[in-house]
Amino acid sequence: MPARTSDATTSRARWASHLMLLALLTCLATTLAACGSGADTSSGSLSVVASTSWLADISQNVAGDRFTVSSVIPLDTDPHGFEPTPSDLTRVARADLLLINGGGLEGTLEEALRNAGADTTVVVASDGLAPRTLQAGEPSPEHSGEPDPHYWLDPVSVKTYVENIRDAFSAADPPGADIYEANAAAYLAKLDALDRWVRQQVETVPVVDRKLIMNHASHGYFADRYGFQIVGTVIPGVGTTESPTAQQLGELTAAVRARGAKAIFVEIDENPRLAEQIAAETGTTVVTDLLDHSLTPADGDAPTYIDMMKYDTRRIVEALK
Repeated sequence: MPARTSDATTSRARWASHLMLLALLTCLATTLAACGSGADTSSGSLSVVASTSWLADISQNVAGDRFTVSSVIPLDTDPHGFEPTPSDLTRVARADLLLINGGGLEGTLEEALRNAGADTTVVVASDGLAPRTLQAGEPSPEHSGEPDPHYWLDPVSVKTYVENIRDAFSAADPPGADIYEANAAAYLAKLDALDRWVRQQVETVPVVDRKLIMNHASHGYFADRYGFQIVGTVIPGVGTTESPTAQQLGELTAAVRARGAKAIFVEIDENPRLAEQIAAETGTTVVTDLLDHSLTPADGDAPTYIDMMKYDTRRIVEALK
């Protein structure tokens, strides 16, 4: 386990990096202020940037062929620790709309993007969704007042994302409103079908085995929707930058033994070392390749949001059956 002094040094370095980034933003915003946005709404072309790849995909389904939505955070990258490049900030500064998840997911990245895009309209896709409350017996994460931003792991909640995105596109490009309305309706139907599919897969897992241990607090909304119990998390928070104490790891190990959880789930871009340590002591399986924060390239397992949800559901179900 990393020493606390190491954690403190890393934290200071991260904050120093953020201060340097904010200084760069001030210069960048001044340089780009005269450029304005790159859109020509009279021809139905918006310039739209989303924070994550899966949010860009959801948004693209609403945009259809009218324009292309790009993402700031590259594929296979953890959004919790991502820092934008000057070219990323330039794209945001020139965009008409910036789509973010909200709820704290983007962290300090949100401030950087908002500062870069002073004239860019920010759309919070999760607006209108209420943060979850802990289940009975579920351990409280550190910083428990911090909301869980992982709404998108519940496809029904993503319907709110789609409605917010549709409305934002229609407001920015009124001539395209009918197109956005039709595209959104078609995608909402796909989300309903995805919800039914996930539920059918989960029903193949005995109720007694529907217990989740995640590397960080990510799957609460998924658990609430599909009837899982959250046994605990290796990292004590909704982000991936925390470090568990020896006491916290011991408590999680005891909970795994007491409740008979079969597997610990880690995202593909996270360090599985601590999860593997707990698994070695408890005889559980470690699944190290969930994809819930990022899509894959077109030839990968999850090039779309719906593919990502199906991929992760299969990995969870296979490990618990």
